[in-house]
Amino acid sequence: MPAALEVFRQEESLGAAADLDFALAMLEAVRSGGLGPALRIYRPRPTVALGQRDAKLPGFAAAQAACRRQGFEPLVRKAGGRAAAYHDGCLVLDHVEPDADALAGSRRRFADFGELLARAFRKVGLTAGVGEIPGEYCPGEFTVSGEAPGGAPGGERIKLAGTAQRVIAGGWLFSSVLVVDNALPLRRVLTDCYAELGLGWDPRTAGAARDLAPGLDIAKVQDAVLAAYAGYAPLVDGDFTALRGRVAQH
Repeated sequence: MPAALEVFRQEESLGAAADLDFALAMLEAVRSGGLGPALRIYRPRPTVALGQRDAKLPGFAAAQAACRRQGFEPLVRKAGGRAAAYHDGCLVLDHVEPDADALAGSRRRFADFGELLARAFRKVGLTAGVGEIPGEYCPGEFTVSGEAPGGAPGGERIKLAGTAQRVIAGGWLFSSVLVVDNALPLRRVLTDCYAELGLGWDPRTAGAARDLAPGLDIAKVQDAVLAAYAGYAPLVDGDFTALRGRVAQH
């Protein structure tokens, strides 16, 4: 646990590709000593972040075209996993920290930060937990999920957040995407994208926090996330414009 975690609220997207690249630039700044423990929070533009394995599939080009037809920018991310979609109804968290033995703590971070996000969703009244959902998009052992509307038959759950990591010598980047509102466009683009990639999934697993609690909005979820992070480390407000300057120097 760090002595403090600097929080940067990014009010406007830099652009789909630039937002993804900026997280890697933060990690490089951590590696070179120009940035300490930091958490960046922003609402992204419509993006489908494809995995490295997706890019090797025969249907990759067709999947990219399908994403663009739906108004989503297809990009290939450095972290692992399969295709995941997000837009301005989502919150993206990029958490970086220096760590001399970053690889050793990788699995623990997935578990700990998955539970941290689940606590945030529980704080706003949802029933949330950590664990893979059968048929989910971008499947992962540490998916954060909630019960489907109305307690759907069979105990079906919807994916509320996915997480990914990138580890380098001297530091790590832990990225999370929380789906808060407007899940329909996400289901549509993922359905078309996965069909072109030849990958199976169950669209019923894709949803948003607001599907479970209609009164929820981005601000309430962000406040809950920051309250949960305050239990991890003392939070210090940072200036995003200043952060861009610091990162650019490294």
